[in-house]
Amino acid sequence: MVAYCPICGKPVYFGEKKRSLGRDYHPLCLKCQQCKRQLNPGQHAEHDEKPYCNYCYMKQFGPKGKK
Repeated sequence: MVAYCPICGKPVYFGEKKRSLGRDYHPLCLKCQQCKRQLNPGQHAEHDEKPYCNYCYMKQFGPKGKK
């Protein structure tokens, strides 16, 4: 069975896939949606099914402090 990349929608074949958080990605598609930094499997967060590095995730979606 062929999986499809959640970012580009194209087939991801076994020899090229990076599996992270239950999804299969192309190596170049697994990058932060904000800063575009390449991510390692399992070392990132998701929001609306899109990967973010931990820094960008906390900056955008983390708890807000009082000013």
